Amino acid sequence: MCGRYELHSHPAAIALAFGLAYPPDVQARYNIAPMTDVPIVRVAADGHRELVHVRWGLVPRWSKDPSVGARMINARGDTLADKPAFQIPYRRHRCLLPADGFYEWQPVAAQPAGSDDKRKHPMHVGMADGSLFGLAGLFERWRGDDGTLLDTCAIVTTEANPLLVPDRMPVIIAPPDYARWLDPANADVADLIAPYPSRAMASYPVSSRVNSVRHDDVALLERTEALALEASEVADEPPLPEQESLF
Repeated sequence: MCGRYELHSHPAAIALAFGLAYPPDVQARYNIAPMTDVPIVRVAADGHRELVHVRWGLVPRWSKDPSVGARMINARGDTLADKPAFQIPYRRHRCLLPADGFYEWQPVAAQPAGSDDKRKHPMHVGMADGSLFGLAGLFERWRGDDGTLLDTCAIVTTEANPLLVPDRMPVIIAPPDYARWLDPANADVADLIAPYPSRAMASYPVSSRVNSVRHDDVALLERTEALALEASEVADEPPLPEQESLF
């Protein structure tokens, strides 16, 4: 799953990477958590891309209680077309969540024989070259009985690549596929819901301070002394998808 991520790139870099007309109003955040407002990129009514802020935790339009969003921060890619909560967003309301990295918690290594220690250590995961990337998302608009409007989103997940097993991972859309994923008129996107090649990614341990949403500072990105897992240490995979230069 994906329960925390971070976005610290300059707004101008975000605009360039995601084809926005102008730099968006975003601030660096190093510990983005569910049920907070997050920036998403989507296609606006005029056909151009826009960046808007919505709450992370999708609330289906037919839901009676918006608190259900706390249980829908992720959407399994293999069941999007079957789950009532995600069917319409998958067909019509796909988006991208700009990110510089996300966090996954992996079991602490080198436990003594027979140990029942279930602790996990946070790992920062991102592109090997440090570039921005887009997480596949779905968005939806909920209207309350009193006319209240609430825009929300979920991050699509898939099976993990060798860098992240045994956990699931967020779906990462390669830049050449941004237009296809965002186009609400294009239903042919199922092939994009797949593990991103691990050789293009890198993972390293970070401080357990990230466990608390109270901490949101650049120090969360610092590598700790725990063992880091690099892409070169995982199994061979198919070639990377071609990516356009951002600059």
